[in-house]
Amino acid sequence: MESVPAAIDRSLPDQSQAVRQALSSIREGTADADGEALRDRVVDAWRRRTTGGSMDGPSVVLVGGFAGSGKSEFAKFLGGLTGWPILDKDSLTRPLVDQLLVALGGEAHDRSSALYREKVRPLEYRCLMEAAWDNVDCGISTILDAPFISEFSQAEWMQRFQNRCRSKRVSVATIWVVCDPESMREYIEFRGAARDAWKMESWDEYIATVDLELRPQGPHFVVDNRLGAAVAMVDEARDVLSGGDL
Repeated sequence: MESVPAAIDRSLPDQSQAVRQALSSIREGTADADGEALRDRVVDAWRRRTTGGSMDGPSVVLVGGFAGSGKSEFAKFLGGLTGWPILDKDSLTRPLVDQLLVALGGEAHDRSSALYREKVRPLEYRCLMEAAWDNVDCGISTILDAPFISEFSQAEWMQRFQNRCRSKRVSVATIWVVCDPESMREYIEFRGAARDAWKMESWDEYIATVDLELRPQGPHFVVDNRLGAAVAMVDEARDVLSGGDL
């Protein structure tokens, strides 16, 4: 069993160290994932952004994890540092998905039925990926925020994505956010989203479907957010970057 993240060192003397401290939660999930290179890319983008520069080549960062894992908070942190746009699956597609489910005879906020999984979900992810390719084709680095449960579980999908990025000379990073069930439930309950109603009403049934050992089937990084540790470091870094005003 992996150890729970250590307590956070609250003595951060400067902004650069605060950024690197928060990014230290990105650990190599596979031997072929270069964590230092990814962290350097993010820090470089942050420095260039704050000095008016821009990156020479685009990057695509996929941030995935189960509902309530903290993936959106981590994606927003990376976006805030780098200035790279965030494509959040729910923000992009939720209104259309809700209406499509109703039109197909389902319920607007359903995210657990076969109707959603087989007929609607593939279209959600297609919209997300097409929007990402539009950005990449314009040379714009992009962060994708979505669970990616099915996609990351398929070695073939991961390889196709890597190959397409390579053909476009795009740097790619896959980040998986790990969290414990209690913290996930707390966050889901706090956000109070309609799409989470079934999860909260049938928590034991839902959590039984969650494979806590799931990892992407290809080069990837892992952010350990058990007990909210990674998000706590993100919040601390934001506080330092804002001059302590948050």
